[in-house]
Amino acid sequence: MTTAINYLERQARLQAIALSRDLHGVAIVPGANMRYFTGLQFHLNERPTIAFILSGGGTAWILPQLEASKLHGKEAALDVRHTFIWSDADGYIGAFEQAAHILGLRGAALGVDDMTMRVFEWLALSQAAPAVHVAGMGRDLLTLRAIKTQDEIALMRQAVVLSERALSATLETITVGMTERQIADVLSQQLAKFGSHGHAFDPTVLIGANSALPHGTTGEHTLQDGDFLLFDFGGTLNGYPADITRTFIYGTGNAQQAAMHDAVLRANAAGRAAIRPGISAGEVDAITRQVIVEAGFGEYFTHRTGHGLGLEVHELPNIAPNDSMILQAGMVFTIEPGVYLPALGGVRIEDNMVVTETGSESLTTFPREATL
Repeated sequence: MTTAINYLERQARLQAIALSRDLHGVAIVPGANMRYFTGLQFHLNERPTIAFILSGGGTAWILPQLEASKLHGKEAALDVRHTFIWSDADGYIGAFEQAAHILGLRGAALGVDDMTMRVFEWLALSQAAPAVHVAGMGRDLLTLRAIKTQDEIALMRQAVVLSERALSATLETITVGMTERQIADVLSQQLAKFGSHGHAFDPTVLIGANSALPHGTTGEHTLQDGDFLLFDFGGTLNGYPADITRTFIYGTGNAQQAAMHDAVLRANAAGRAAIRPGISAGEVDAITRQVIVEAGFGEYFTHRTGHGLGLEVHELPNIAPNDSMILQAGMVFTIEPGVYLPALGGVRIEDNMVVTETGSESLTTFPREATL
């Protein structure tokens, strides 16, 4: 059963980092970090919204008037000390100036979510507190989010289950002559049917030579016998995603297609088997990549082996060459080696992995073989 999230505990971990760097606090804008540390969702739009997680304890908020009600009833859970509300009629600069004065930002060192904050918000802060000093905290925020709780893992596990059910149901409908877009539409319908709250990203279906594009766009290419058929998609639950790729050979393929698929399948298995606490992300990438190199397809594996999963589809850790981050229990990420040959097509097999105390577990279980 899902338990209530203790946002103050999450904030305390961030406050400890800020205190160790003599920062007055950390300013966070709408996005995954705000949701993680406060549970609140706002749109990142023309109306600036900022949550200050203060090193001395508590939070303070700059909010547009029409969004202020989202804080009602949550003041204690988020230890709200100050709110600075602005209206469309008055504009937001006055709220920023009031916050700068009351929070003591002038001349202070302030951490910011530099991977999400726009120049727009920073200009307003620097105008209100001209002597404020900025410290980028984006990597720190992602590092704190990289270790998932059991509740977070459970949501991703459920997202995987419904996504795999949707893929299975979709495959039953596929016939020669269907377009990529038609297949993707069926997949979207099946995701909704099985309870997905939305898409982790637009479902990608690539056929034939189009599958040689790692970030290809679903279009009007039609399915024929012997084509590669690649799915890259994921449903979501309460903001947590699945991210699954499977590549099939539809009908009768050729020896080169079979060799490509076999190399990627073995690389995927090697990468999954290598995962354990204490190994570096770069080592997992190297182990995975070596299989493809030895199969003669090394130059056609053109991206990292994987990426972290959480409130965002791309988080830490990066399973990439020479990445020194040490894997820890609770980290969730993808293993998705690929081989892409122009004109023929590509193969990618992607699984969602969680690091356990003794090794790893694959949340994804859908068959990885080439045949449908």
